[in-house]
Amino acid sequence: MNKVRVIVPASTANLGPGFDTLGMAFQLYTTIELRYAEKTEIRMNGPELDKLPTDKSNLLYQIAAQLFAEAGRPAPELLFEVESTVPLTRGLGSSAAAIVGALVSANALLDEPFTREQLFAMACRLEGHPDNVGASLFGGFVVATMPDTEQAAVPYVRFTAPEQLHALAVIPDFWLSTEKARTVLPDLYRKEDMIYNVGHSSLLVAALAQGRLDLLASAMQDRLHQPYRAQLVPGLSEILASAAEHGAWGAALSGAGPTIICFYTGETNRQQLLSFVDRIMVKHQVGYQTLTLLPDNDGVQVSKI
Repeated sequence: MNKVRVIVPASTANLGPGFDTLGMAFQLYTTIELRYAEKTEIRMNGPELDKLPTDKSNLLYQIAAQLFAEAGRPAPELLFEVESTVPLTRGLGSSAAAIVGALVSANALLDEPFTREQLFAMACRLEGHPDNVGASLFGGFVVATMPDTEQAAVPYVRFTAPEQLHALAVIPDFWLSTEKARTVLPDLYRKEDMIYNVGHSSLLVAALAQGRLDLLASAMQDRLHQPYRAQLVPGLSEILASAAEHGAWGAALSGAGPTIICFYTGETNRQQLLSFVDRIMVKHQVGYQTLTLLPDNDGVQVSKI
C-alpha cells in the first residue's frame, strides 16, 4: 500500500449538561494523507495549520508512532499531508480530529491490526475523555463514558443525529485552551447541581434519540461548567439565556469554547439568530465569525490509494 487518506469530521461536545460524555459530529473536516517516506515530514495546508510543527514533534507523528509501537512495529519515517477547515482551539474538536485521523491513518497503513473499538479506546486515553473523539470516529451523536479500568473497552452508544437539525456556530476571534477553560471550574459541586445535570443530560439524550427538538431548550441547561466559563467567553451568558427566544431550539458552549453552538431549523430562524448574535457580540466588542453546520452521520472515512 502506497498511501491512505482519512477524512475526519469536526465535533461539538457536552451540548450543555453532558460534560465529557456527549458529542456530535459535523460536516466540517480534517483530511490526512499518509504514506511511508525516507524522512518524516508533515505538510500543513491551510491558514489554520500554518503555526503547527512540521517535524516529529507534531502531534500527528507522535500518535502514529504510538500506534506502530502498540502493533509491535518500530516507528517509521512518514509523510503526512494535512488539510483542515476546522478552526483550531475553538471548541470544535480540532485536537480530537487530529488524534482520530492519526490513529486511523496509521492503522490503515498497517493493514488495520486494530478494530474501531480498540482505536476508540486509544483515542480516549490520549484525549482524556470520549466525547469529541467518539463523534469524530463514529459520526452522529455519541454517548460515552470512560471505563473503570484503563484496559477495559470504552462503553458507548451511537445513534443518528436528526438530519434536519442545523447548527449556527458562533466563533469568537480568540483562542481558548481546554486547560484554561478547566481551571475556572470548581473542585466541589453542590448536590443540587449534580442532580440537575444528571436529569438534564438524561433528558437531552432521550430528546435527541426521539427527535424531540422541542425539548432541547430545557434539556441543554447546565450548571457544571457553562456558568463558570462564561467569564472567559463574552456574550455567552446572554446567548444561552435568550437564544431560544430568537429562533434556536437550544444553545450551548461547544466543548471548552469559545465557540457557541445554537441549534435551529429553517432559514427564518437562522436569520433571526444571526441578528440576535450580532447584537450580543457587538455589545461586547468581540470580533467573530459564524458557520452553518450540518450533522455528520458517517464518522471517519478511510480510503487506500
